[in-house]
Parts: sequence; structure tokens; C-alpha cells
Amino acid sequence: MTPTDPELRELFGTVRTIAVVGLSEKPDRDSHRVARYLQEHGYRIVPVNPMLTEVLGEKAYPSLAAIPSEISVDVVDIFRRSEQVPPVVDEAIARGAKVVWMQLGVTNADAARKARDAGAVVLEDRCIMVEHRRLYGSSPSGGTV
Repeated sequence: MTPTDPELRELFGTVRTIAVVGLSEKPDRDSHRVARYLQEHGYRIVPVNPMLTEVLGEKAYPSLAAIPSEISVDVVDIFRRSEQVPPVVDEAIARGAKVVWMQLGVTNADAARKARDAGAVVLEDRCIMVEHRRLYGSSPSGGTV
């Protein structure tokens, strides 16, 4: 079930930490632009990319499982091909992420069902930045507490 706009507003108002799986260090990549936008709007970004040690001023981790347990991950934002989603969702469930967000063009019905069955809110084929802008506009104060 797709969250309604009021549910998305509540989500954006309550989450603090977003793990961005597939975050690129290249500023022209969508994952980089989206993560930077989220940082500018008050969210903590945790980069997940085995090829990086740091991006956007944050330590990068090779996987969700490698993120220290003291870092609570509220949202797992996935910038990976659809067929690569299932193991990411397994790690998101293991971490207790509240939200699994698959970016534009990313869908996986089996993984989405598994995440929902584990109690997570799931969004597929939607951009977290586009949804945030649509609900709050693009000013840095929108959507944060």
C-alpha cells in the first residue's frame, strides 16, 4: 500500500537517519544529488558503497550490516538495480529500518512484500527528493524538525 501525503509528511517529520545504498561520490549522479539535498534539509546521511570510504563528509560503509549498531537507520534509500534489491532489503529488515525506499526505476515485488511483512513502509519507483520537494517545496527548512 502506497503511503498517502499525510503519511509521507509524518514519515519525513519523524525520520532522522537515511542510509543511501549505492551513493556515488560523483556530484552529477542522482544518488549524490539526492543525498546532498537530504543533508541540506536536516537529515543524517549514511553512505553505503563498498568502493568509498567517505562521501558528502560522512563515513561510507560497504553494506548496511557494516554500519555500527549505535547508528539507528530509519530509512534505507536504494539506488541499485532492481535485481540487487533483495539482499539490501534483508539487511534493512535485520537493522530494523522503518522505511525501505526504492528510487525511480527500482522495483522488486518479492523484496517489497518481505519488507512490508516485516513491518516496514515500502515505496518503489519513487524519488525521495521529488516527494520531499512536492510536499515541502525546496527551502532548506521544509520537512525537518
